[in-house]
Amino acid sequence: MHIHILGICGTFMGGLAALAREAGHKVTGCDAGVYPPMSDQLRALGIDLIEGFGTEQLALRPDVWVVGNVVSRARLADGTPRFPLMEAILDQGLRYTSGPQWLAEHVLQGRHVLAVAGTHGKTTTTSMLAWILEHAGLQPGFLVGGVPLNFSVSARLGNMARPSTPFVIEADEYDTAFFDKRSKFIHYRPRTAILNNLEYDHADIFDDLAAIERQFHHLVRTVPSTGRLVVNGLEESLARVLHQGCWSEVRTFGAAVSDFSAEGEPTRFDVLEQGHRVAQVAWDVGGVHNQLNALAAIAAAQHVGVTPAVAATALREFRNVKRRMEVRGIANGITVYDDFAHHPTAIRTTIDGLRRQVGAQRILAVFEPRSNTMKLGTMKSQLPWSLEQADLSFCHAGGLGWDPSEALAPMGAKASVAQDIAQLVAQVKAAARPGDHVLCMSNGGFGGFHAKLLETLQPG
Repeated sequence: MHIHILGICGTFMGGLAALAREAGHKVTGCDAGVYPPMSDQLRALGIDLIEGFGTEQLALRPDVWVVGNVVSRARLADGTPRFPLMEAILDQGLRYTSGPQWLAEHVLQGRHVLAVAGTHGKTTTTSMLAWILEHAGLQPGFLVGGVPLNFSVSARLGNMARPSTPFVIEADEYDTAFFDKRSKFIHYRPRTAILNNLEYDHADIFDDLAAIERQFHHLVRTVPSTGRLVVNGLEESLARVLHQGCWSEVRTFGAAVSDFSAEGEPTRFDVLEQGHRVAQVAWDVGGVHNQLNALAAIAAAQHVGVTPAVAATALREFRNVKRRMEVRGIANGITVYDDFAHHPTAIRTTIDGLRRQVGAQRILAVFEPRSNTMKLGTMKSQLPWSLEQADLSFCHAGGLGWDPSEALAPMGAKASVAQDIAQLVAQVKAAARPGDHVLCMSNGGFGGFHAKLLETLQPG
């Protein structure tokens, strides 16, 4: 089968492309404004990438067009379509489907699917769970919205010869496609589902938290009675989701009274199952949020026969994910990190994790409000709260429809705003001194900020 993927460089669609290629399909795709790591991974797989969404791609004549949710029916100011290729596909009545639907029909069917859902921590927890199952010898398939350093690829099929081989998937609540407004995770039909946390996000498609809770409940409805839900016991929103109906085994984690809890610091802690010590995790991954992610992964792995002790042993070798507190370089004694955090809660927990590692050393937080939710300004009032553990904060204001200076005003001299990358680099360079930690947070390429900053920080 020849599939042509529209929006191939998104983390999900890029992973799907890798799976399709591994399964023996011919894969081509198109996108605009591509950036690593996904573009590098696709080229390494020999997948042809076409820039833009032009109608000349009709000449490829694939068996099916797989449409990413970046594609819409939007029109430019002059009235021409933003995605002319999609308009041509519709006009000619060609066969098309969504990424999640294609995945469900061609990869997930017959597998034991373990889905990881939640506002935060999906990529990291999915990577942890996949590594635990790999370490236990289960040879799982997986699709992660990033590149796990233990595997160096974002997706693989796993052992297809063994019936019901586990498949671990990052289960996103964002909508499937312009023609299917259900959350992506509705298509996956997991037997094991992690509900890691849940708060308001994606203001461009959800009116309020209740709307997202409804989508999570739809996910719960797809889990069989022999399945398992692994639920964060600290989240009232998830309690409301379960109150709407639950037909599967539930295992809780995180709360003082729950099936799985932790005792100790995030870098070294005992795992307790119903109050009994069953394992110990000792690793280099910091942050209370990652401690909770680990508990969720351990509880999910148990459902496919991996004991907490074996899971904890695997986590000692867990190397995290690209763009998750990834050290990009050290220049003039200043360490520069890259992280995917973009929601205020994720920004706060990421800074907290670094603070626990570096103690009283200075943290300079540099962030880009790039997600659709942040661009709308829906959560701008939470920014001072999210940044309060940083010593200084720097915001890239390019492309925003609201004034970050006003939102950050309560922080006084601790916050600065730049209109472009060059100004941002200059601001951080002027403020940074040896021994500092510069934490860069964005869910995009950040205009190459990390490399530019490291270059300008070099002495001499």
